[in-house]
Formats: sequence, C-alpha cells, structure tokens
Amino acid sequence: MENILLGIFDILNFGLLVFLWWFTVKHYKALPQSIPTHFDFEGKADNFGNKKYSFFTPLFLTVLYFFLAYMVRTPGSSNYPVQITDENEYAQFLIMKIFLRWLLLLISLIFLNSQDYMFRYARDKEAKPKVALSSALFSVIGSLIVLFIFIGVSK
Repeated sequence: MENILLGIFDILNFGLLVFLWWFTVKHYKALPQSIPTHFDFEGKADNFGNKKYSFFTPLFLTVLYFFLAYMVRTPGSSNYPVQITDENEYAQFLIMKIFLRWLLLLISLIFLNSQDYMFRYARDKEAKPKVALSSALFSVIGSLIVLFIFIGVSK
C-alpha cells in the first residue's frame, strides 16, 4: 500500500513539474517584454524584469525536484528531530518519504499559482491570484505541525 501511495505522489509531482514547464513555454510568446518578478504583501508588483525571468520558476522547481528526489531515495542522509533507532527507523523513514513528497506537491502548486498570477498580472494590473499566498503558506505550516505530531508519536 505504501508503494502505491508513494508512486501516486511521484507521478503527481513529476506531472506538476512538466505542467509548469508546458504552461511557461505555452504563454511565453504572449507575455509583454517586462513582467512582474516580485510582489508585495498586498499582491502588487514591486519589481519587474525581462520576460526571460518567467523560466526561473520552473527551473527552480526542477532543481528542487531533483534535490528532494535524492533525499527521498537516501533517507539516511536526512536530518531527523529524533534519534533514529532500529525500532523507529522504518516509521521515521516512511514519514520523511511521505512528507517530502507532500511538501514538493504543495510547493509545486504554490509555484503554479504564482506563475499563473505573474502571467495574468503582466497583462492586467487588476488581476488577483487564484489562491492567496497566505493560504498557501498556512498549508505548508499546517503540514509541518502535522509532521511533528507524527514524528512525536512514532518515536
């Protein structure tokens, strides 16, 4: 069962990475020469750059994807908030494998939302993000809380 769950996460994460690249390439020609590259807390663009910067997000996600894929494949190389023993090794490694995949899924969705917002804002200054950044960040923070509860229970 766990291999099915991990496989589903792997397929979703790789699919989101490919989709982000496809989305960026598809909309690249329609972008104006200057696009927003940074937003303030109110969602207003406060820094602009060449449209080539639109490839930064998928490139960064690709690097993160391969880094986390390495971490998942070598669980002993990660840092753990508890001592790893023979009794808790399986549970702690499984928690880490699931959490890193879940975290990559959340980050991929945040990047997709940001890329979509950046592209729409480049054409319409009144555009709003489809998901507020605060909601996205709370999902990551909430996931960390759940993670530490599972780690504490599985000591």
